[in-house]
Amino acid sequence: MTGNIHSIETCGTLDGPGIRYVIFMQGCPLRCKYCHNPDTWAFNGGKQFTPNEVVEDILKYRSFIKRGGVTFSGGEPLLQAEFVLEVLKQCKKYGIHTAIDTSGCVPLSVCAGTLDYVDLVLLDIKHIDTNVCKILTGMGNENTIRMLEYLEEKKKDVWIRHVIVPGFTEDYKALENMAEFLSHYTVISKIELLPFHKMGEYKWKSLGFDYELLHTSEPTKESIIKVKDIFKKYKFNVI
Repeated sequence: MTGNIHSIETCGTLDGPGIRYVIFMQGCPLRCKYCHNPDTWAFNGGKQFTPNEVVEDILKYRSFIKRGGVTFSGGEPLLQAEFVLEVLKQCKKYGIHTAIDTSGCVPLSVCAGTLDYVDLVLLDIKHIDTNVCKILTGMGNENTIRMLEYLEEKKKDVWIRHVIVPGFTEDYKALENMAEFLSHYTVISKIELLPFHKMGEYKWKSLGFDYELLHTSEPTKESIIKVKDIFKKYKFNVI
């Protein structure tokens, strides 16, 4: 078995608690208008590794990640659920904390067994309204909501991630609906708000893709504070 990996970051601090060994998997079925890694979309890109090769490399950094762990990101890591599962099993054997950064778009019939082995899920809810979600990403949010329900059933630790994009997700009424909806789930320990940025814009150009958000501004500090206050009202730990 091999997995297609786009790249590896050995001392990441943005994708889970502590210092992380972050594995960016290749391939994603979504086409988010604000994606900053469109170079991970193609499934057959990147470089192939076996699970043992990845774990051998992880162990080289064990002293650095002892208070952090390993995170799978992408792309959509659960598109390669079997490969991820094999690495997770070995990380568990070595007592290494693991996380998966996912949009939840992959059906549970494919990835439930993999979720059972991970310690933390960073679940990126693109939009609480499935119709807007489809406009924004090309897919509705039904699989994402089912995944959240499954994680609640399994009592798996979840951080919700949400990108604030003016004109799309910077919708205070929809954010209020989202906060109220999420308040019914006991497994959510943190909300991470990710302000839209344009650092990946050059990738769209270099790949020859049409970047629709060329004239979209980044959200203001005042807007982010307002969005944080919406989630704080529902007693969430929000950053």
